[in-house]
Amino acid sequence: MKLFITLLFSLLLYIPAEAQSPSKIIKNAEKAMGGKKNLTAVRSWERKGTVTRINDGAVGRFASTTKLPNLFHVAYDLNGFETEIAYNGKSGWTRNSRDGLSTLTGDRSVDFQAEALYRNELWLNYKKNRAKLTSGGTADVNGKRANALLLSTPRGTTIKLYFDAATSLLLKEEIPFGEETVTYEYDDYRPVGAVKQPFAVKMTNGDDAVEVKFESIVPNAPADQARFAFPPNAGEPLPEISVLLAELQQNEDKVEAMLDTYSYVQKSIRRELRKDGILRETGSETYQLSFYKGNRIRRLIEKNGKPLSPREQAEEDKETAKRVEEIEKEIAKAEARNSSGPPSGEGPRISIAEVLRASKLVNPRRERYKGRDVIVFDFEPNPSFDYKNAKSFLKFFGKTAGVMWIDEKDKQVARLEAFLADSFKVGGGLLAKLRKGASFTLEQERVNNEIWLPSTADINLSVRVLLVGGVNVNQVVRSYDYQKFATEVKDASVGEPNKN
Repeated sequence: MKLFITLLFSLLLYIPAEAQSPSKIIKNAEKAMGGKKNLTAVRSWERKGTVTRINDGAVGRFASTTKLPNLFHVAYDLNGFETEIAYNGKSGWTRNSRDGLSTLTGDRSVDFQAEALYRNELWLNYKKNRAKLTSGGTADVNGKRANALLLSTPRGTTIKLYFDAATSLLLKEEIPFGEETVTYEYDDYRPVGAVKQPFAVKMTNGDDAVEVKFESIVPNAPADQARFAFPPNAGEPLPEISVLLAELQQNEDKVEAMLDTYSYVQKSIRRELRKDGILRETGSETYQLSFYKGNRIRRLIEKNGKPLSPREQAEEDKETAKRVEEIEKEIAKAEARNSSGPPSGEGPRISIAEVLRASKLVNPRRERYKGRDVIVFDFEPNPSFDYKNAKSFLKFFGKTAGVMWIDEKDKQVARLEAFLADSFKVGGGLLAKLRKGASFTLEQERVNNEIWLPSTADINLSVRVLLVGGVNVNQVVRSYDYQKFATEVKDASVGEPNKN
């Protein structure tokens, strides 16, 4: 309501001028700031100055550092109260004198990753990043007429930018951070080398507002990687990650036995970032998921929010029964060969411990996640791993980086964030090529105090298929209505799922 009233008031005060196109606004902004060539020549920024809290006058030091492609670090103190937030290329983290240290999760993680990339690249590579730049109309910013633009990412983060209609310089940003929106207002632009930079910033988050006055802004300053890294963990000693992963793998049989007694509903929603910058749902499928002897069985029950017709459902149920029979046959063959070859159907789950063989594990730490003690660590491609003779899934996961949360007591994965650090070719690139930057997030929920099951997954990738054209995949998968039963999947009758 407050935003609506503010907008209405601005419309009453000013007669809107014809809005410029987004491309013209950013071209003028780049020219005003020193030119796109000079802006892209900067690989890092180091800013230092003083910070003052507006409501009580508390003062302290402020520093921020960026380094391409997406490293970002901010630290400041106010009367001795320290606040720090950073993105290290794999995970975002925050620390302050009251709440201590923690890894960002959920929407705050997604939004902060978007901000980290924006702080390094601005809008300069938005097309390459599959983002959209759309008009936000005109507005008043501290008495100055401004042209507004919306920079929307494929994962749903929208950053609002306001450019001075007279000078084309950036006046204001509105950047989401989970349920919050942080506003930055810029002033006192001065030349820094070949580009112009603001030396005064007002940052507002709800009722909290501070003013920063920069004393130095240095482009291409050497930025130590340790500045962005997760701070060293103090307190209780950490377990050896290799030992923890071995325990995780040893626990797989127990977890698979529990999976065979569970079913749940899973809705896969396809989304598309349209030209207007809005992420819209384009279709969905809803499945009943069960597990049988370590294999996942999916039974389609809805399309685009509508139940299947009786005939369609009967055909789907027949296919489900057929898959179970095939699994039985393959298991019997494997037992006869005294082999552990995977059966057909959906196939057995791949062990996380096995997947991480191709990764380098760094920054281990202890945290709390959903009320549980977890071990968190970042992972990145291991340059010494032998990819030549590796299985396909190891070649793929060996090109990913991200962060993982493991329940230390349950020895199960509670959460995973990953992105493709390098392009991945399928069939030597003849079949398909997944482009660098594809992202995957999995959140799990602890059910019945014994097992972690999927709750939300976010998949965002761009793939070139058969050397013909590109396909963008943007899906969110929600799982719910967990049910535990004692009979085998092929004999279980599954009722209608709850709606979500």
